[in-house]
Amino acid sequence: MLVLPKKFTNEIIAHALRDDPNECCGILASKDGSVTKLFHVTNVENSPYRYSMDPKELLSILREIDDHKWDLLAVYHSHTHSPAYPSDTDVRLASLPDAYYILVSLENKENPVIRCFRIVDQAITEEESTIA
Repeated sequence: MLVLPKKFTNEIIAHALRDDPNECCGILASKDGSVTKLFHVTNVENSPYRYSMDPKELLSILREIDDHKWDLLAVYHSHTHSPAYPSDTDVRLASLPDAYYILVSLENKENPVIRCFRIVDQAITEEESTIA
């Protein structure tokens, strides 16, 4: 089960709303399974329908995670007009079998929905998550 501290959940939602109408994206790092840092990453697609993380930013983030001996816990992104469920593109591009994939839906901007998944070999499994 993924435990998301409320401050990080709020930050993911704020990031999604700030980047709307385009999708936002980012990374959560952890130590011993607890979230330690949230990284906003530029969506170079600049699109409401897909995201692609800026490769230079991603490399810098991965170095920081490695330098601190943290783990890459989760990748998050928003869906601006569809449910918080992985799209065919999300599934096709998922390449981190040990990471959680967190989706935030802005279908109802007054009440964003966050859900958590694992995507392994193009199979989607919803994971239990809680906001602490």
